[in-house]
Amino acid sequence: MADFERTREREREPGIETRYDAFIRSRKEFDARQLNGPIVIKPSDREYQQTRQGRLFYFLNAQAYKDTPLQDWRVFVHDIKTHSGMHRHQGGFVIYVIEGKGYSLVDGERVDWGPRDLLLLPIKPGGVEHQHFNLEVGKPCRWIAFCYLPVFDHVASEFTQMQVSPQFQG
Repeated sequence: MADFERTREREREPGIETRYDAFIRSRKEFDARQLNGPIVIKPSDREYQQTRQGRLFYFLNAQAYKDTPLQDWRVFVHDIKTHSGMHRHQGGFVIYVIEGKGYSLVDGERVDWGPRDLLLLPIKPGGVEHQHFNLEVGKPCRWIAFCYLPVFDHVASEFTQMQVSPQFQG
């Protein structure tokens, strides 16, 4: 059997980054986020944003907050003033009601909910059309959603906004 001598190559000189270099860099960034990213995200670290779907507050959102671990999760609070926009996707969301009373239209069926209830948007072919309503307009109505993006991606989830939130000024 032939003997092999291992040699260490110097780091590449700055210049054009190859796809392989980008992959290595992204893995190092991933490791650093897992080791050094925040363990607690405080509300003062984030802000609400009015979107087509409603007034949202993202705790985890890989596009907006690149310093956090668990980049495979999208976690957000929805503050429902009157009602959300309506949209469709393949489901796979877990929604925990923090406060308020309301209901959701899920594929045209009304589903009532209140504080401490857990809603499960099913994963189904063709998607789940849904919209959320505050039953006590003028009173707080908030829930928090959890979406594990690898599942969302695995089912090739599309996202179609069908109606915008009445508070959206776009």
